[in-house]
Amino acid sequence: MSDLPRKAVTRTAKLAALPLGFAGRTALGLGKRIGGRPAELIATELQQRTAEQLFATLGQLKGGAMKLGQALSVFESALPEQIAGPYRAALTKLQEAAPPMPVKTVHAALAERLGEDWRELFEEFDDRPAAAASIGQVHRAVWHDGRKVAVKVQYPGAGEALLSDLTQLGRFARLLGPLVPGMDIKPLISELKDRVSEELDYGLEARAQSAHAEEFAGDPDVIVPQVVHQSDQVLVTEWLEGLPLSEVIAEGTQEQRDRAGQLLARFLFSGAARTGLLHADPHPGNFRLLTGDDPDGPPEKWRLGVLDFGTVDRLPQGLPPEIGTALRLTLDGEAEAVHELLREEGFVKPAIELDPGAVLDYLLPIIEPAQVAEFTFTRGWMRAQATRIADPRSPAYQLARQLNLPPAYLLIHRVTMSTIGVLCQLGATVRLRDEMEAWVPGFAAAGGGPAAESRETPA
Repeated sequence: MSDLPRKAVTRTAKLAALPLGFAGRTALGLGKRIGGRPAELIATELQQRTAEQLFATLGQLKGGAMKLGQALSVFESALPEQIAGPYRAALTKLQEAAPPMPVKTVHAALAERLGEDWRELFEEFDDRPAAAASIGQVHRAVWHDGRKVAVKVQYPGAGEALLSDLTQLGRFARLLGPLVPGMDIKPLISELKDRVSEELDYGLEARAQSAHAEEFAGDPDVIVPQVVHQSDQVLVTEWLEGLPLSEVIAEGTQEQRDRAGQLLARFLFSGAARTGLLHADPHPGNFRLLTGDDPDGPPEKWRLGVLDFGTVDRLPQGLPPEIGTALRLTLDGEAEAVHELLREEGFVKPAIELDPGAVLDYLLPIIEPAQVAEFTFTRGWMRAQATRIADPRSPAYQLARQLNLPPAYLLIHRVTMSTIGVLCQLGATVRLRDEMEAWVPGFAAAGGGPAAESRETPA
């Protein structure tokens, strides 16, 4: 395999073939339906084959295609089990790996960006990539001072490929909608395009990671590797050894799942409050569970390792207090106050008239995890929420179509929903309300404490 972009015409042809494949399968499905096969069974087959083709293509191409694949993969919990099951392994692989750059391409990139004497910076450098993702791949190495480091090298031409892929994918985003019920994929693609320039800038990433590493230094729950060196399109950070979150999802113990889920929720809410930055790429490939020298020791000693700060939302005051206030009012059943606040913040446009009681009924199931002391996130719960919002016959569907998501809240919403998707993949029991009371401005004023009993949902 050559550099990431290969020939632009080849990448475009692969992506352009996706809607043709979707259309062909739809025609085949119609033929089968005319032949007497049940419509639901045919729809399931079509969805499964479409998903298999989509993720196989996205994983192959990397670039913007891979980025969309990673963003979609955290929502697989919303799919029916008979659809999600067969390609869950492929999604996990998509989160952790992609075809690597040839060794000579890596060496040429390092020589160009670190200087012809780049090898003198390292005691050791492993030519085999330890991880490969959407715009760069990571190599293990030993820095000249003896520290184990991760060397992230950006794919040559990554920016061009990212924009080209996302533009092409945006043209048939509507056809991808059935893959994740209740989710509009076109705004997701637009938002990913808006973030391209930031993600390609390793200087911005280094500053965001350094801010987190400094704030969380010595933290008992979260660890962020220090930045060792940064130059154009190369980022060197301390190496972080730990159990990838994707492995915890696949085969972790319940203790590991619960601890990882609690720490993930804690980092989601505390990171913005402590650093003024929101880590905005919460797919499992960016997290590790560190069990220390005693893997069988008490779970409360395990820590969450956080990687990849290429995409962040800058929130100098932390999460907007309006979010916490709206959630608190919803839990307190203050329908009129919730409706008024949502209208003030632009979630309800001036020309739209909504029943405050209906708005409350729409929101309460979504924030169910914050109503109780402990909540078990499951794929079943995620599917129920997705189905409720995606079913045109549902009042929730009709109301959701009238709500508006202001641009200032777009990334916060995506990060929150993605994190919830990962919690459902983990099947973790989490004290979410505790984390929200501690870190979300405006929420702690909620009347009463967490419910005494835990709440478990059907798997």
